[in-house]
Amino acid sequence: MPSPRRFDLIVVGAGPAGSAAAATAARAGLSVALVDKCDFPRHKLCGGGFTGRAMKAFRAAFAQDAPEAPYLTATSVSFGAFGREIGRYDDVPPIHMAMRQTLDAALFKAATDAGAAPFTGTAPRDIDVSEPALTLGDLRLSATVMIGADGVSSGVARALYGRPFHPKQIGFALEAEFPPSTAPDAPTEASDPVVRIDFGAADWGYGWVFPKTCGTTVGVGGVHTRNPDMKAQMTRYLDGSGHPRDVRIKGQYLPFGAPRRVPGRNRVLLAGDAAGLVDPITGEGIAYALISGRIAAEAATAALRAGAPDTALARYRKGLRPTYRAIGHARLIRPLLFQPRLRDGFIASFQRSETLKHDYLRMLAGETEYADISRKLVARLPRHFWRAITLSRSERPDIAPPLP
Repeated sequence: MPSPRRFDLIVVGAGPAGSAAAATAARAGLSVALVDKCDFPRHKLCGGGFTGRAMKAFRAAFAQDAPEAPYLTATSVSFGAFGREIGRYDDVPPIHMAMRQTLDAALFKAATDAGAAPFTGTAPRDIDVSEPALTLGDLRLSATVMIGADGVSSGVARALYGRPFHPKQIGFALEAEFPPSTAPDAPTEASDPVVRIDFGAADWGYGWVFPKTCGTTVGVGGVHTRNPDMKAQMTRYLDGSGHPRDVRIKGQYLPFGAPRRVPGRNRVLLAGDAAGLVDPITGEGIAYALISGRIAAEAATAALRAGAPDTALARYRKGLRPTYRAIGHARLIRPLLFQPRLRDGFIASFQRSETLKHDYLRMLAGETEYADISRKLVARLPRHFWRAITLSRSERPDIAPPLP
């Protein structure tokens, strides 16, 4: 019989969403169990783009100026789209590039320093979403509220719904890490680091070349059902970016802007990738992970203080409304970029319009949101925009039956 331990809150998953939730709740005075199947530091497939939006979200969640992890700051970004150059833009709002191994370890440490009790190195089993509770080896942890922040293949989401994601909505990504000696675009003391993003490197997806403090991360990702041979897409992208093929390539499913309609049930909340909270255009997930983890913890704290733990989900959904609106606007824009009959007009407008480019970069910096961009697109491209939002379900790979 496992030994019981009781907490106010169990957080499953200690990545950005889980660590943000645990740190926020622990600082508020809750007893928090922070559970992860891995010990830290651990590897995590991710481009590691830590945008201004993510930095702003980090400060709100951890009450610190910046993560205590090495990262490289770029102020230049270069865009390509479907084999065409869009251009390079300098003096843009800072984009920070981190290795997830060190970043997540720093966030985990910040959460435990705030008072969260760590339980790592053992995969949780027997997740009971009604109590809620779970088993770790010879321990049985229970709590009044649980937050599932355990990634795209979330065990908490599986316990709630029978599967962690909808196969027609999921994305997939491949990625490789290059040390400085094999990374042709790696920054040196005499050069400025340049972030590279190539829309269309995969079908309904993109490729990236991200400089880091220890080399370069190269990857491609897109809607899984439209990319049956993502390895070939990755090979083409490596060739085009001047990186060698003989490298270890890793893959992982990627929520691609298909958030769960209801991110949880009763006293069990889902945050970050487990809730599908990822930018539908860029694939950025760290910012929304930090935002949703903090909001989930704040909702749990308020519900417990009110003596009404069953209101945690309603409070959480209210706090997430701005995030869902932002993702919804991005989903409206996405067909303009990826539908073949629409994208030429969008790309031409992006190239011509300094305002549109500036607003997009401001969005990455957390200074504005997709709503501002979509309003300007409506004015500039009424015919393209109308056709995009009225496409049938059969033409829209980002539309599938909503997740429960």
